[in-house]
Amino acid sequence: MRARNLLAAALLLGATAMGAPATAQVETERPDVVPGAKAVRMERITVPSREIEGNLLGTSAERPAIVVLPPSYDEEPGRYYPVVYALHGYSIDAEQWIQEIRIPQTAEGAFAKGTPEMIIVLPSSKNVHNGAFYSNSVTTGNFENFIAEELIAYIDTHYRTLARPESRGLVGHSMGGYGASRIGIRRADQYGALYLMSPCCQSPLGTQRLSAEDAQAILAMSSPEESEGLPFNRRGPTAIASAFSPNPNRPPLFIDLPVDEEGNARPEIVAKWTANAPLAFLDQYASIVREYPAVGLDVGNRDGLVRDTTLMNEALNALGVETEFEVYDGDHTNRLAFRMQDHVLPFFGRHLDFSQD
Repeated sequence: MRARNLLAAALLLGATAMGAPATAQVETERPDVVPGAKAVRMERITVPSREIEGNLLGTSAERPAIVVLPPSYDEEPGRYYPVVYALHGYSIDAEQWIQEIRIPQTAEGAFAKGTPEMIIVLPSSKNVHNGAFYSNSVTTGNFENFIAEELIAYIDTHYRTLARPESRGLVGHSMGGYGASRIGIRRADQYGALYLMSPCCQSPLGTQRLSAEDAQAILAMSSPEESEGLPFNRRGPTAIASAFSPNPNRPPLFIDLPVDEEGNARPEIVAKWTANAPLAFLDQYASIVREYPAVGLDVGNRDGLVRDTTLMNEALNALGVETEFEVYDGDHTNRLAFRMQDHVLPFFGRHLDFSQD
């Protein structure tokens, strides 16, 4: 299944199957507990956002996030820490994301196995359409600005962080992998290391093969909340349109679709979606992306996103960016906890600046 042609392959949900309860998440394999691992401390916070305030979907500007503080945080009050921001996938929020990556166990395990201690921040970007795609849009709110600016400022002023780009990392999975690539490329001067886990939507998405029937069903909705009843092949494009092709003059959804109600492609809207594809805009940010000491990428060999992840790795290499790339034995979600403990957090441990000011 080609990731660029089918939305199911481009997103693979990363969580709930369509029709399952909204609170469900994928059951992922759990690593063994590392003997002697010390406990982290988790805080659940709310971060106010002027960038998201006033969005046309009515998504709350009070954004929940989970902060994971390392074992030594309370024991060493004079110590400051790098921060890794971890972005979740489509149809889940931060609470479900920590279940998939088995936080706190995997953070504790990584530190016990020798990864230098860091703070981990997991913000939520779920909305009425199941995901805001970490973009700036009058319809969804400016989630890119929230993640890259407001959230960083809040964490740096409320926690003992090494408040500099060299000590800041960004990672995401699936839709969160898209968010990490989008923000990590466009805002590379804000981060010292970047890791993409099975990132969706790296290639231009085209029309997603939306038919006239699909377009009519989407545009017939009388409110955004009705999208909960849409099948995935319609709800996903509605979420993408909210992020990539907002239209404040077209209530109640405030979107433009890449096809009209007869199913004909709308080139001007397809162009907007293409402009949001990391593989389309990567070259524009080559000078700052080359500053990364390395970019990590991984994807399961049974994941429909192998091709797009490989293409992004090749594009980074073509710019002269050193990458750590692995196609591992797994599907879209089953090995996430192992990847986080044994690969992702150690990657940041190798590439972030841990020196104390």
